[in-house]
Amino acid sequence: MLLATQLLRALHRPTQKRYGGLFKVHTMNEDAKVQQTAKVLKRANEESEDCAEKLQNSKRIKADEDHNEEEKKYPKKKVVLLMAYSGKGYYGMQRNPKNSQFRTIEDDLVTALIKSGCIPDNHGDDMKKMSFQRCARTDKGVSAAGQVVSLKVRLMEDVLKKINEHLPAQIRVLGVKRVTQGFNSKNNCDARTYSYMIPTVAFSNKDYDANQMSAFRLEPETIQRVNRLFTFYKGTHNFHNFTSQKAFSDPSARRYIMEMSCSEPFIRRDCEFAVITVRGQSFMLHQIRKMIGLVIAVMKGYAKEDVLERSWGAQKVDVPKAPGLGLVLERVHFDRYNKRFGGDGLHERLEWDGEEEEIQAFKEAHIYPSIIDTELEEHSMVSWMATLPIHDFEASAVQTGGDKEPKQVSENSH
Repeated sequence: MLLATQLLRALHRPTQKRYGGLFKVHTMNEDAKVQQTAKVLKRANEESEDCAEKLQNSKRIKADEDHNEEEKKYPKKKVVLLMAYSGKGYYGMQRNPKNSQFRTIEDDLVTALIKSGCIPDNHGDDMKKMSFQRCARTDKGVSAAGQVVSLKVRLMEDVLKKINEHLPAQIRVLGVKRVTQGFNSKNNCDARTYSYMIPTVAFSNKDYDANQMSAFRLEPETIQRVNRLFTFYKGTHNFHNFTSQKAFSDPSARRYIMEMSCSEPFIRRDCEFAVITVRGQSFMLHQIRKMIGLVIAVMKGYAKEDVLERSWGAQKVDVPKAPGLGLVLERVHFDRYNKRFGGDGLHERLEWDGEEEEIQAFKEAHIYPSIIDTELEEHSMVSWMATLPIHDFEASAVQTGGDKEPKQVSENSH
């Protein structure tokens, strides 16, 4: 710009000729002046653009050099991260860039990975660049104590500390392990274990006033009956009635359940709770909540026991869906991977015994209080139980107003 200014001043300076000691001023032709001015400005703009381009190239080269140095110092490696989180306030685990106003666990995780330097900035826009895969998708409000994700990261010193510095307290990365290049946390997972914390008043008779939750205590014979009903689910069954938009003929509706049981009850804040544990190969959207919901309907006397076996058949059965509040992803299992690679001397077994103390501490600090406090404040289970009478457990092809499923695009299993 300095050059352009000097040239313009030169053009506008009047020319002078001397005649007999007098100076006569001649001005340039206006058209010629405009043309010369345009030429000067064009040349100045070109020079400015050249300077800007050179500066931009210099910055790009410097950034590439820094990136290459970072890559050399910390080359990206395929790892798994062990995660624990309280799902309250989040719209599930899975990131959905098209609905960024709905915050998910992965949104905060990816932000932390970028800020900590574990992944480049551009990987946040396209998670395929880091080969990201979650082991299990958890729905809105659902928590996890043992979620596992696989991805490629720069393995820096104190990597867990650096990631957690950029995460809220209700999300923690508790462990990291190297895995094979072809590892996929979803495809390599053999089974998933979930728990469901429930106020035991859910198993009271329908004539009991559920608002008197703090006064209710579960009898031993009641727990025995609950566990007997849960054994009906063990094995391979067609669970098309336990999710939305699945036909009986759909092969993916067949799922294998390894175990399901209810623990001994315990007291929290003067109310009795129990924990239901279910382990299966994989689960469909809302499947666990519906499995629990149907057993509650039987225990309360709204449905007969034969509804359980009837639900495996082609007939459409109206299955109520229990609230999502108490559901927690406890563990994901990699038995086949561990058998093949766990003893090869290069890779670790994907087991987390060393992190068990931290996992339990996180549950006690963030997951259990969130579930119990929310239940006692919002009464989600008691409110849901009030809708059970509107279900018709004897009729077929019934979709009641109390159990309409939203249309969702989701993974087949989680």
